[in-house]
Amino acid sequence: MLATMPNSADLKGFWHEPDGTPTSKALALKEWALAAHEILAGVASSYQAVIRHAELADEVQARSAIRTSQDQRNWINSVLVPVVHMCHRAEEPPLTSLVVRKHDGQVGESYDEVLTVAGLRTLDDPLARENHAARARLECYRWAGSAPADGGEPALAPVLREKIVRARRTAKVDVPVKTCPTCFMAIPSTGVCDTCG
Repeated sequence: MLATMPNSADLKGFWHEPDGTPTSKALALKEWALAAHEILAGVASSYQAVIRHAELADEVQARSAIRTSQDQRNWINSVLVPVVHMCHRAEEPPLTSLVVRKHDGQVGESYDEVLTVAGLRTLDDPLARENHAARARLECYRWAGSAPADGGEPALAPVLREKIVRARRTAKVDVPVKTCPTCFMAIPSTGVCDTCG
């Protein structure tokens, strides 16, 4: 009789591909952390590149040939934390600074492990955290040799940069212009209408 390959949609937990042999969560996380380190080193080789959590989750599963039926939000931080420690022990820059959330382009609270391992206090201000991560990303690009000859500069992830630019544009547009009730011309900052005096 021919052995049939299991349908991945029917599998639960953690398994090896292509045969569907079950494995433990601990082994999967260990293999995924090693794969994540390699993948993130590759991301660092492109100046100002970042990777989203879901993309990293897909890539670590493909590279390791270990899959899971669990949503990546339930385990991706358990992959990133060991990578933080691997980088710290190897005196490498924090490669996990390259991993951002899809919806807002931020490293978010998961970045706090980088700060803790470095002996720094965690940052309650999200923008302060993102600026720290931007500086860490620049270290990654320099380490990987992708930074420009002038050394480059820290940059927020593209999605976050665009959100900030949009918010600033909106803030400028939303400021109501005071108009003179007599001539309906804009009143300057002096508060006195240039036309009516």
